[in-house]
Amino acid sequence: MKVLSIGAILAAILFTASANAATSWDLSLFQNESTLQFYTVNASGDEHWSTVWVVVIDGAPYLRLGTASTDRINGNTKAPYVNIKIGGQEFDHVLAQSAPEMRDKVMAAMRDKYWMDFAVRSSNHPLIMRLVPPAAPQP
Repeated sequence: MKVLSIGAILAAILFTASANAATSWDLSLFQNESTLQFYTVNASGDEHWSTVWVVVIDGAPYLRLGTASTDRINGNTKAPYVNIKIGGQEFDHVLAQSAPEMRDKVMAAMRDKYWMDFAVRSSNHPLIMRLVPPAAPQP
């Protein structure tokens, strides 16, 4: 009986390891999905998942954040890192970089990808953010 239990435990560990190894940063995931969620923790320890649109430009995913999402990023105790969820996958320790120089390109890409963009493009978007995968070189 103990052999079976040990075997079951080893099988579960191997399955978990292979499932984690299968998760990879694939730009098609960001191109094909319309939203992603990013995770922040504020100074009070409150955790929050924010849902935002995502576009890919020059091989990197970008977010255009409104005031509330920008406030969450600016108050994130884990900065400059966030966790993200997209397409059923989760990535930890993603570098969230401010990219104000990409504002015009991100605005145009959002307009092209999202038909509802006309309703929000004139809203305040104080932060354009580039996401860099864990252990990846910065562009």
